[in-house]
Amino acid sequence: MLIGHLTADVDIRQTKNGHTVASFSIATNQVLKSEDGTKRELTDFHRVVAWEKFGQMCSQYLIKGMAVYLEGRLVNRSFDDKEGNRHYRTEIIAETLNILTWKKSKSGQQE
Repeated sequence: MLIGHLTADVDIRQTKNGHTVASFSIATNQVLKSEDGTKRELTDFHRVVAWEKFGQMCSQYLIKGMAVYLEGRLVNRSFDDKEGNRHYRTEIIAETLNILTWKKSKSGQQE
């Protein structure tokens, strides 16, 4: 379970097998207070993936800056880039999402 803000608009695409996949990133913040009373804020970024109709809905309604509550499961995966370097990524496969703050869309409509 996470509460955060979208860092960019949703990216939606089709896999080679014809499945719809939407991906986006959310930022979560944590305020820490030191012993001397000073506060500092830590921000973490999380990659979120939503599949099929749920992904299409995310693409339709979510825009950069919106606050969302989401539930999902963690998936660790690895892949090799064009140069043969191995990369590792942890993603959240979204299963539930609630919009906490609405923003106006690019067309000016309330989203």
